[in-house]
Amino acid sequence: MTAGRAAPRGPAAPHGPVRVVVLDHTAELGGAELALLRTCRALDPARVAVTVVLFSDGPLRERLRDAGVAVRVLPLDPGIARTDRAAAGRSVLGAVRSAVVTAPFVARLGRLLRELDADVVHTTSLKADLLGLPAAALSRRPLVWHVHDRIADDYLPGGLARVLRAVARHGPRHVVVNSRATAGTLLPLRRGWTLAYPGLAPEQVAADPAARRAPEVPVVGLVGRVSPTKGQREFVEACALLAERFPSARFRVVGAALFAEAGYEAQVRELAARRGLDGRLEWTGWVADPVAEVDGLSVLVHASPVPEPFGQVVAEGMARGVPVVATAGGGVDELAVAADGTERCLLVPPRDPEALAAAVARVLERPQEAAARADRAWKDVQAEFAVERTAVRLTAVWEQVSRRGRG
Repeated sequence: MTAGRAAPRGPAAPHGPVRVVVLDHTAELGGAELALLRTCRALDPARVAVTVVLFSDGPLRERLRDAGVAVRVLPLDPGIARTDRAAAGRSVLGAVRSAVVTAPFVARLGRLLRELDADVVHTTSLKADLLGLPAAALSRRPLVWHVHDRIADDYLPGGLARVLRAVARHGPRHVVVNSRATAGTLLPLRRGWTLAYPGLAPEQVAADPAARRAPEVPVVGLVGRVSPTKGQREFVEACALLAERFPSARFRVVGAALFAEAGYEAQVRELAARRGLDGRLEWTGWVADPVAEVDGLSVLVHASPVPEPFGQVVAEGMARGVPVVATAGGGVDELAVAADGTERCLLVPPRDPEALAAAVARVLERPQEAAARADRAWKDVQAEFAVERTAVRLTAVWEQVSRRGRG
């Protein structure tokens, strides 16, 4: 299959739909998990029958079941499930210990894959990638990796990144990536690869952005998990620069920190107080409907200090017709500029609050220019980043590598 080229929908397979078992180590509602949920809803049941196997229980299980997706939970040792990327890459001894601890789990997973009679095993997180590799081999099922992370030293521990790059070239039958930026951290791959952007569901796209009720005063917001990788610190610094220039402006941090990142949130809140933003900056905590939050903004800010694999919140802002200011790098660059070179949002260098503040000021001071840019982005994302395109590309991959399709 040619990378990055959508395959057309076709008739159902002569022996029924391809049986795909998707593996994910978490049942929390992260970006990759929400993308999986949207994709499952968009699949053609005449061509694909999906079962999702989660290595822990959580809200994703119920969301998938509500969408009519078959779900199984195969619990992984909590200590392994909670291991973060930094810890995973710290030492060879730690990696050996993890392999020993997970061996019984891998055996159980292999048996489950045979029980489910999978035609294809599709992994959608880094832990699932590594655990799915031996399990797929044991069950003699073809494996597809869906990589949502840049496999680079600036995004992952260096040792872990090197291992993942090596395994990606020799282990899975096919690799799916969420952006060309992610692909660039893995290439060259000995086997095939396919670009499948995380798709936007129809309900995420505004029917008419012009009908959106603009805030009475400027509202500048950052939406996403509170984490050093999302740039709330840089956002707060930029807000402090904007506060005097726009006395009526208000600022919002939409999202919450995970337990391990609570200390970072406390530091950023303290910084906001020192910068005199009390009463101007609101911390919403976790919200059930980020679409409503995005609709209430004058400017959506993406401030990640390291290149993002894709930049889902940028696409979500564009889909609502909201002007976006984003830090350059990674998959965001693919979102920010159309094929003809037209800007869909303003890009600024990462870790540069002054540049971030200047770009936000430009949006607020040139509303017609910003509206035209946002309108172009709104039109483009419907064509290029629709979840139906994602579903078609994944279906083509699964049919290609299926053990039935290969005889």
